[in-house]
Amino acid sequence: MDDRHAFHEEHGARFETVAGREVVTRYRRPARTHRAVRNGVGVTEHPFGVIVVEGEDRVEYIDNVLTNTVPTTDGRGTYALLLDPQGRISTDLYVFNAGERLLLFTPPGRATPTADGWETFIQDVTITVASGDFAVFSVHGPTATEKVASVLAGAAAPGEPLTFVRGSIADVGVSAVRDDNIVGEEGYFVISQAEGAVDVLDDLVNHGPAAVPFGRATWGALTLEAGTPIFPAELDGRIPNVVGLRSAMDFEKGCYVGQEVVSRIENRGQPPNRLVGLRVDTLPDAGAAVMAGDDAIGEITRAAESPLLDAAVAFAFVDFEFEGEVTVRIDGHDVSAELTPLPLVETEFPSRRLPRYE
Repeated sequence: MDDRHAFHEEHGARFETVAGREVVTRYRRPARTHRAVRNGVGVTEHPFGVIVVEGEDRVEYIDNVLTNTVPTTDGRGTYALLLDPQGRISTDLYVFNAGERLLLFTPPGRATPTADGWETFIQDVTITVASGDFAVFSVHGPTATEKVASVLAGAAAPGEPLTFVRGSIADVGVSAVRDDNIVGEEGYFVISQAEGAVDVLDDLVNHGPAAVPFGRATWGALTLEAGTPIFPAELDGRIPNVVGLRSAMDFEKGCYVGQEVVSRIENRGQPPNRLVGLRVDTLPDAGAAVMAGDDAIGEITRAAESPLLDAAVAFAFVDFEFEGEVTVRIDGHDVSAELTPLPLVETEFPSRRLPRYE
């Protein structure tokens, strides 16, 4: 990532290490950057893990272990979960059918343990971790389609969620994917080989309509506003019904690991907890207790300052049936808070991962 590091540095980036990979935390003036994404378009880079699955049985094999149906058509994808035998989320991931292979994009650090847990000696399947071979950028904002169309050669920007087209940017071969509205705006993933990725990034930021680069902290705040649960904060170790992630579930498909537990909770009609939004007077840390009087009825998963709302906002899991006034306990003191319907910010393209409880 040396060339990309220099590019990010020129734009005033601050860095952190996530799962052994260097990523941008933020750029200068993060509040202004956040508003620029909401009002126009922004570009960020994701440290996805990448798994390549090949072989005659690739679709059948992966379909049997995930919660959503794997597409059989080239150019289509899905968002799905991998569950452990107790029905708890081990990871979330995107799966894209790329013709002779499937491409799986996992959260940082989850590609290797996921691939290592799959035994394929019975079927014609080859699984390879290839995280270092790819670069993944995403483009978000009300003018994201215009931005992608202005730099993508050889194809039109895809319109249907989780479909992709092949083309080129800066003479580098790319796949452009319409995302699932994860920040509540028009959005695209742009996937390229690692070699040449800095040229793709440069075009996405500097050519066509102006775009602002943004980092991981802004990404977190945008997804909070949009009501999008992410891994690991809201997902790791949770049962999908508790998160309300119905978009990641095909309840009618064949057996997958953990399905029995998930179906049992579904059939009971109500999980024990639900994911809610909060506005809080003081920014809490993850793990802070949500209180109803003297009783703890939930726990914060993550929080951020929302420049759009000029307030601290948070996600929390609370007792499913609770409705009422709450506080958040911070350093032994109860701080005023308000349960707020999701999404926290209304946008033209609601996140397809908004929690739904039926």
